[in-house]
Amino acid sequence: MNIPGMATTEQVAEILGIKKESVYIYVRRLKGFPQPTKVGRTLLFDEAAVRQWREEHPARQRASDSGGNV
Repeated sequence: MNIPGMATTEQVAEILGIKKESVYIYVRRLKGFPQPTKVGRTLLFDEAAVRQWREEHPARQRASDSGGNV
């Protein structure tokens, strides 16, 4: 489904750099996370809202990515 300005769960996962399953967890558990609109059986997110949320909540670096000693 391609509606301008809207993103599928798969696209949101790609934007955020997370697994698709994590998007569902974010929707249920993270206060302030953009909520989807259901069109048929498809969840669609406001892409601008998702990108804005990411700007306000930068991705965490993994300990192995920080360059520290292991």
